[in-house]
Amino acid sequence: MTSTAPRVLVIDDEAQIRRFLDIGLRAEGYQVLLAATGEEGLGLAATQSPDVVILDIGLPDREGHEVLREIRGWSAVPVLMLSVRDAESEKVKALDAGANDYVTKPFGIQELMARLRVLLRQGARGGEPDAPVRYADERLSVDLARREVSLDGEPVPLTRKEFAVLSLLVRHPGRVVSQQQILREVWGATHVQDTHYLRIVMGKLRQKLGDDPAVPRWLKTEPGVGYRFPA
Repeated sequence: MTSTAPRVLVIDDEAQIRRFLDIGLRAEGYQVLLAATGEEGLGLAATQSPDVVILDIGLPDREGHEVLREIRGWSAVPVLMLSVRDAESEKVKALDAGANDYVTKPFGIQELMARLRVLLRQGARGGEPDAPVRYADERLSVDLARREVSLDGEPVPLTRKEFAVLSLLVRHPGRVVSQQQILREVWGATHVQDTHYLRIVMGKLRQKLGDDPAVPRWLKTEPGVGYRFPA
């Protein structure tokens, strides 16, 4: 393993999880830093400059949300939250606090690795949420600077709200964007509970893009939490 391998900081109080991640991450070529408490993790985050942090919500000395808030006070390092708590409210709380992604225990190592790769690509772009200004694949093209969307070479007319929602998701590729964040940024802080507005707009967006909600290609739903656009 070379010194240029990405450095992953794992903050989790379960020894079994730390061993599991240590073995799995090193097998994939990552450097690994391990911490069993929030304080230990904050110290390593501050002194060892990890490229990504895997942070458990339930820590013995303090809540993972508190550790996340401290990290966000001085660093934009990508953070993936882990928890046995699968309630939608927990996921939303973590994402709104600045987490880049959320995985519920137990989890598959390959899914975790895929999500880490997305976060590392985001970190390589400098952690800027608005770094991508254009998305294009063989069917869909979204040019944020020109405010143009086309499907199969044909322009797709979008309302102001539809484009704003799509733009927000495109600017966060691979990342779950919570319903509250979308509502706050597109409709305003007084509308963060008006999820029916968002459901209507998402329905119209999917219809215009021909994106099957049962098997979505671009507008993927994290049930009760938010939406994810492909990286």
